[in-house]
Amino acid sequence: MRQRIERFRMLSAGGKTAKILLTLLMWAVGFLFAFPLFWMLSTSFKIESEVFSYPIRWIPSNPNWGNYYEVLFEQRPSFFLYYLNSIKVTLICVAGNLFTSALAGYGFTKVRFRGRDKLFLVYLCGLMVPFQVLMVPRFMMFRMMGIYNTHWAIILPNLFTTIGVFLLRQSFQGVPYALNESARIDGAGEFRIFWQIITPLAKPALTGLAILTFVWRWNDYEAPLIFITNPKLYTLPLGLTNFIEETGSTKYTLVMAASVCALLPVIIVFLAAQKQIINGLTDGSVKG
Repeated sequence: MRQRIERFRMLSAGGKTAKILLTLLMWAVGFLFAFPLFWMLSTSFKIESEVFSYPIRWIPSNPNWGNYYEVLFEQRPSFFLYYLNSIKVTLICVAGNLFTSALAGYGFTKVRFRGRDKLFLVYLCGLMVPFQVLMVPRFMMFRMMGIYNTHWAIILPNLFTTIGVFLLRQSFQGVPYALNESARIDGAGEFRIFWQIITPLAKPALTGLAILTFVWRWNDYEAPLIFITNPKLYTLPLGLTNFIEETGSTKYTLVMAASVCALLPVIIVFLAAQKQIINGLTDGSVKG
């Protein structure tokens, strides 16, 4: 009996040691990934002569807030204008994507019609089509429609996403179909069932999709690069590239300040909603 107890203690001690070592390893890896971000944030508050000083001064003796003011308000076009453009495009895409994905996900789970599952498989094939294949057809189509070089050229294609429909369909599958039947007996219409009964039950998936869509659209560079030519309509990723080209890559403090401004909303959203992202991605993946 004593030998079993001693063996159990040794195994427990070994497990704790392995857990501590794994935690330290994860902290070290995390620090390596975060190191460039720390340097970027520190550099954004420095003057040019302190950027490459050795040893690295992580906390500037006299933080230069003027870098942010110059970036946001003294550039032409203003970097603040890029912010407004990104906010406009991102919010419209998030709202539209949530509505269309939820409506399609509801149709593929709660509306019974012939060939529904086969049609969904065909719809999923859209995930295999890369954006680069669609660039030229969209370019020609938008020029014919007269929306080339407008924000609608990057908003309209992103109001519908295959991955969004897939996530919400998986979430709606976990909602009992008996709720639909009960609501129909009470006289509720299909859209009312969708909007007031089924959709509120999929809040984790909706929140996760909203956050993912926000990050995707906020960081989107390729579509604005192709469909936007007016500098006053640039979003942040494209505006940041334009800012670097105009100010010169040697002005590291201004470039880092602009990069922090572009990255800060994404970091805030991610840190504030980590659980929602995980719950949204795993909602509907386990049934029982």
